[in-house]
Amino acid sequence: MVESDGATGFARLWTAFMSARILIGLAILGLHLSLHLLGRPTSGWLLAWCGAYVVLAAAVRLLGKPSLPGRPFDPQWLPTVGVDLVFFAVLQLQPATQPINYTPLLALPVLMAAIMGSRPLALGTAALVTLMLLGHAAWTMGDAAVASAADMGQAGLTGAGLLLLAFLTNQMAARLAREESIARGNRIEAQVQALVNNLVVESLPDGVLVVDSNYLVRTANPAAHVMLGSDEEVTPHVFSLRDNPAWLQLMHIAQLTFADSPVDAADVILHHEDRMTSRLQVRTQRTPPIGDGGISLCVMFLQDLREAEARLRTEKLAAMGRMSAAVAHEIRNPLAAISQANALLDEDLVQPAQRRLTTMVRQNAERLQHIVEDVLDIARAQGQADAAEMHTLALDAETAAFCGEWVQQHGATPRVRVALNTPEVQVQFAREHLRRILVNLLDNAARYASERAGAIQVATHAVRHGPAVLTVWSDGAAMEPAVRRHLFEPFFSSESRSSGLGLFICRELCERHGASVGYERTSREQNGQIVEGNEFFVSFRRAHSGHSTFNLEDTQFP
Repeated sequence: MVESDGATGFARLWTAFMSARILIGLAILGLHLSLHLLGRPTSGWLLAWCGAYVVLAAAVRLLGKPSLPGRPFDPQWLPTVGVDLVFFAVLQLQPATQPINYTPLLALPVLMAAIMGSRPLALGTAALVTLMLLGHAAWTMGDAAVASAADMGQAGLTGAGLLLLAFLTNQMAARLAREESIARGNRIEAQVQALVNNLVVESLPDGVLVVDSNYLVRTANPAAHVMLGSDEEVTPHVFSLRDNPAWLQLMHIAQLTFADSPVDAADVILHHEDRMTSRLQVRTQRTPPIGDGGISLCVMFLQDLREAEARLRTEKLAAMGRMSAAVAHEIRNPLAAISQANALLDEDLVQPAQRRLTTMVRQNAERLQHIVEDVLDIARAQGQADAAEMHTLALDAETAAFCGEWVQQHGATPRVRVALNTPEVQVQFAREHLRRILVNLLDNAARYASERAGAIQVATHAVRHGPAVLTVWSDGAAMEPAVRRHLFEPFFSSESRSSGLGLFICRELCERHGASVGYERTSREQNGQIVEGNEFFVSFRRAHSGHSTFNLEDTQFP
């Protein structure tokens, strides 16, 4: 069966044939009723025969379904072609007193069989009608030989015409069926190709814009919306490059493209009012004329230069890994000399102020030594730390100690608020690595947070039957999507003065201890108001033995 909704041409033809049968049956029934009322009596069984045909034709129209063309036999041929042949044959065999000739109506089942059936069915139906006409002519043959010969010749000529009509109609129907099949296949192939193209364009990391000669953006993928700074849910499906002053450079590039000057690679900076500027590289291509109007479109390919630079920095990291061993030796030797000289100097000093200076030198030399070891570990792509490097820590106690050191060092007492809610939770983590992570997160928070009280909030909490979580929240501005996607990649930073290794090292250290670090945009209470900010969270594995007796409520450092 073909599509039940009647979408194909053959389904519409089938519907037309079934409707025509009902109309013909009603016309014949009305004709006999009119003759009966005009004084030409019609037998009751003939009226009943016509009424039965109308009812059967209506039932087939309502309950039947169109069949695929070209089938040699289908059960539906019996209530359609078969019933028509019997019905018209019975009408044709009426006594000569009936003044109506039903021969032309025999073309209906022949046409139906030729269009909806196979060639043998079409020719067989035409041959059967021809035999019926010849048999009727022979049955009605009288004494007049000339008249009888004329009737036989008329029957034969009509039958030959029906055979030719069946053959030609079937040929045209078969050709239409092939073309419709090809068209349906092409349509499905085009739909699949369009779906694949849309999927590829939608998932591309580069932006794609399709602009017409009026600078209307007909199509824009999600990456393009991000680069343009437009909200995909609010921005109309079709919008103009004139709508935003920041897009005027793109409109000028489209104008050059329509003037037969495609842009190969142009660096563009889009200045947005409510977000960071976008640095893009733009390439364009002009499509050939489309349609009768010869409309051309400009296709723009947008690449975020910040992401390209991040990939370049990642490649630089690979190169740095190959020379990290030599650099480490060069750093370790001066560090060893500095540490040894500082220790000797500390033995000769007696004044407390001078000894504090040597203590600072020793602490920073040790910290630098730890940094070198961490970078070397990352470059060597080591896996989990050895069991000897794993420690069981009281999360609240260590967090309070490290936050206290950081606050005293940076003088950020009013800005920092600490809420420790896991007094008896211990986690598996190296103490110095926890210090590195917390210091990095606090440094990042201080760089973007405001100067208000509670601008930086450190908290701990435990998930029941789950990990312990340490969060560092600040009331800084929201990050760009392009920045968020690459937060934990090496050498990626939105500022030129940052090395871009801090968050990357945090992630590597967490992974070694079975922990994880992430980012999300959340809201916190600040001075009685709900404020949105940036939150970094670290999920730790809990230790299975021992409990800390450390208990600390909300802390404000003096």
